[in-house]
Amino acid sequence: MTVWDDLVGQERVSEQLAAAARDADAFVTAAASDAPPPEASRMTHAWLFTGPPGAGRNQAARAFAAALQCVSPDRALGGTPGCGFCDGCHTALVGTHADVSTVAAVGAEILVRDMRDTVRKSFTAPANGRWQVILVEDAERLNEKSANAVLKAVEEPAPRTVWLLCAPSVEDVLPTIRSRCRHLVLSTPSVEAVADMLVRREGIEPDVAAAVARATQGHVDRARRLATDPAARARRASVLKLPLRVEDVGGALRAAQELVDAAAEDAKQLAEEMDGKETEDLKAALGAAQGGRLPRGTAGVVKDLEDMQKRRRTRTQRDSLDVALADLTSFYRDVLALQLGSRIALANTDAEDALERLARDSTPESTLRRIEAIAACGEALDRNVAPLLAVEAMTMALRAG
Repeated sequence: MTVWDDLVGQERVSEQLAAAARDADAFVTAAASDAPPPEASRMTHAWLFTGPPGAGRNQAARAFAAALQCVSPDRALGGTPGCGFCDGCHTALVGTHADVSTVAAVGAEILVRDMRDTVRKSFTAPANGRWQVILVEDAERLNEKSANAVLKAVEEPAPRTVWLLCAPSVEDVLPTIRSRCRHLVLSTPSVEAVADMLVRREGIEPDVAAAVARATQGHVDRARRLATDPAARARRASVLKLPLRVEDVGGALRAAQELVDAAAEDAKQLAEEMDGKETEDLKAALGAAQGGRLPRGTAGVVKDLEDMQKRRRTRTQRDSLDVALADLTSFYRDVLALQLGSRIALANTDAEDALERLARDSTPESTLRRIEAIAACGEALDRNVAPLLAVEAMTMALRAG
């Protein structure tokens, strides 16, 4: 199993990255032996991975990082970097490699303080003598200051530093940054490719794999989670019942409250899993005894951690709402397909009775207005409108049709 096996339906991108990894390996080998580097190379110091949600942008970038750090002895015999088994590949894939730094948005933005240490590290030599890799998973969330910090690092990188930026589209990244990157576009994998991956890699039954791949319309991460997490399937089933619960004002408001509460519960569960341990680990690192007082002058560090945890809870709640909005959009898309007599396959076959009922009882025009209301809710959340207000406005619009 190579590092490229998780890139579902991205054969062209995998080939490009594998070729670049081979050239990068030749560069390192030549430098170690004082030989002249290859004249032509498909390797460069900055890459931009774009594609729709679920296409696997972050997975592609991490697979490339693993291939760059591959230390398999098979390479000396002509093997391709990215074996997936050596220490370099394994630690890069699981996120523990000393020379692979990952930056992800904790809240709505990546702040400059989140980037400061990483940018500083990008100018240092790799600890293992291969590559210093900086992976920015949410490059579209860089704010003005943090983007400028990245720009300075990308303009004049250290010889062995590679930047891997991931964003939904090229327009989401500053023109000055994207002009210095090699751009790779990932496409949404087919339903069949996702289902095949779930069967091969996760051991999911073919019928279940096909159903969740169809329900998520090729979104790899969501398909994997639906296939393996009963709680995720239960949440989705609850969301798909919402269109039938907004027939009166009271039902619409209750549905909105329950949707927001479910998202808040997701954030609370993550906080319970992570916040306490992070706080205790930090206090121990600062020298505080178990249950004792913090050393003088360290309260600000703990406050910074608490602020980060608060931003993460907000982000988790928003991510959960985004999943619910995607499920609702998919539901009404199926309703519209039935109303227009389209031949496209339905995504939500497990809710076919509800789809047919709404298709009979409403018009295509009202279905389009409902889809627009869901999109408007997402835009309101982007503007930091209070989640309950945004979702209530959406459910009332779904009721009105």
